[in-house]
Amino acid sequence: MNKKHVLTAAVAAAAMSAAMFVAQSQAADAEGPPPPMSFFITSTDQDGNLGGLEGADALCTRLAQAAGSPATTTWHAYLSTQGEGAVNARDRIGNGPWHNAMGVKIADNVADLHGDVDRESNYIIQETGLDENGNAVPGRLGRAEGEANKHDIMTGSNSLGMAFPAGEDRTCNNWTSNGAGSAMLGHYDRSGGGNNVSWNAAHPSRSCSLPDLNATGGAGKLYCFAVN
Repeated sequence: MNKKHVLTAAVAAAAMSAAMFVAQSQAADAEGPPPPMSFFITSTDQDGNLGGLEGADALCTRLAQAAGSPATTTWHAYLSTQGEGAVNARDRIGNGPWHNAMGVKIADNVADLHGDVDRESNYIIQETGLDENGNAVPGRLGRAEGEANKHDIMTGSNSLGMAFPAGEDRTCNNWTSNGAGSAMLGHYDRSGGGNNVSWNAAHPSRSCSLPDLNATGGAGKLYCFAVN
């Protein structure tokens, strides 16, 4: 089997696994009222200077509350940091489960979100990667004519949600740079081929400026998760 056929099979398998997951999720959710939103992609565009983790969390909180999330809900951005006191994104988002603004479950827990056992056990794809208002985020495929692709999501994390070692910047200087440096990006729509189907670790950005984030198909967007 050639490389193209291997990739096609892998994408098809991922799509089938995701379809089975959402069918199970929707069946469970149909038993009662839709659960509150606990996961979204930021609707705003920004560069890599988020004001550190604190500023990123404040952005998630502000957007969530504007969309009707209770003030008692704690929101964290899915971001890692590097160097002394490095933080893993997976350790700061609570225990799950998480649902998008339409009540669709995207993962039951941290292990399923990251595929610790089954590599395709979450349901973050084009159709479910919604912003806090329930709107679709422009992806690589299916966006309106003339609309920019914004499927790159800043994570600063490897595929298991862990921090990169100190050295080569993958976190825009721990989310304080809007110029030099780089951020690891995921593709929420699982599109692009090769490792670009990764939702949290597809490729690094060219730099931390918004123009360079735009250039590869992004807009400095974040994943936000409800911790409680």
